[in-house]
Amino acid sequence: MTLQQVQGERKGGGQQKSGISSSSMEIKGKKMNAIGRFIGSGLGSGLAPIAPGTAGSLAAVVLYWLLTVLIPLDNAAAQQGLLLALIIAGFPLGVWACGLLSTADNPDPGRAVWDEFVGMWLACLFLPPTGYWLAAAFILFRLFDILKPWPAGRLEKLPGGWGIMA
Repeated sequence: MTLQQVQGERKGGGQQKSGISSSSMEIKGKKMNAIGRFIGSGLGSGLAPIAPGTAGSLAAVVLYWLLTVLIPLDNAAAQQGLLLALIIAGFPLGVWACGLLSTADNPDPGRAVWDEFVGMWLACLFLPPTGYWLAAAFILFRLFDILKPWPAGRLEKLPGGWGIMA
């Protein structure tokens, strides 16, 4: 090893200890941020020009219904288990993803609708996946999301993705 190589390693020389360049890490970071923003926007449903929260809730209930079609109706425990797993995994994922969309000037942007997905799935958790029940859950969920009953309104003051997901 030459003296220049040793000095380059001591200074960092654009390389991390793992041998991955900082530009490679930047590209991976940008990709992760893009994926996070896509998730935070409710898989793109939050980009709707009118009523993005309603669009996100509708996309969530449609995805819920599709999952129940893919899992036979005679196995309600498996449906609920899958939905519960989605809720448990979806909450911290949403804190991160919606946090990427949040800024100091706009802490709860309209396009951040992953909270609608997790909330809608929670509202549907113990309901039969029929049109009437899903429509009722959708309407009531939107009503409560708009009215923000206590403590939801207060929890929205939490920073970043926490306030969005609360």
